Amino acid sequence: MAAELGLIALHGLELTGEITPNGRDELVLTATLVAKADQACIISLVPVRAEISESLRRRYVAGLTDPEGDEIEMPEDDSLEPMPEVIDLPEIAAEALALALPLYPRAPGVQFEQTLSADEGVKPLTDADLKPFAGLQGLAAALSAKGKSGSGEGE
Repeated sequence: MAAELGLIALHGLELTGEITPNGRDELVLTATLVAKADQACIISLVPVRAEISESLRRRYVAGLTDPEGDEIEMPEDDSLEPMPEVIDLPEIAAEALALALPLYPRAPGVQFEQTLSADEGVKPLTDADLKPFAGLQGLAAALSAKGKSGSGEGE
């Protein structure tokens, strides 16, 4: 599971809860996921500990089908799922962990430093240079300045 989620290590994973019936055609899973995992820092790649504690709820309804087609409406209750043949608890735990992990883990005190490099005699490109309309700002300022200084001439 650690490899599938791109983790350095998975130190612990516990899913505790219960599955209860709700009427004749529905099962409700209420559980808590507790996990400790190490992820690579997005800048330095050093291990960053993530401690997860998430509540989850799933409602499995008989006769409910997955929507088909290109355009689907999202249900108001995102815990609704079609009744499976088997409720796969390890799969549910893996999915809940994947959703709970930080997307961009960062080690304490680590900051991204911008580095510019280019061949000798060539000005390195910056982020501002790559913006498609950056040159228009200077042109607009020049036209505005010219319009202000030239107002009243030729009248």
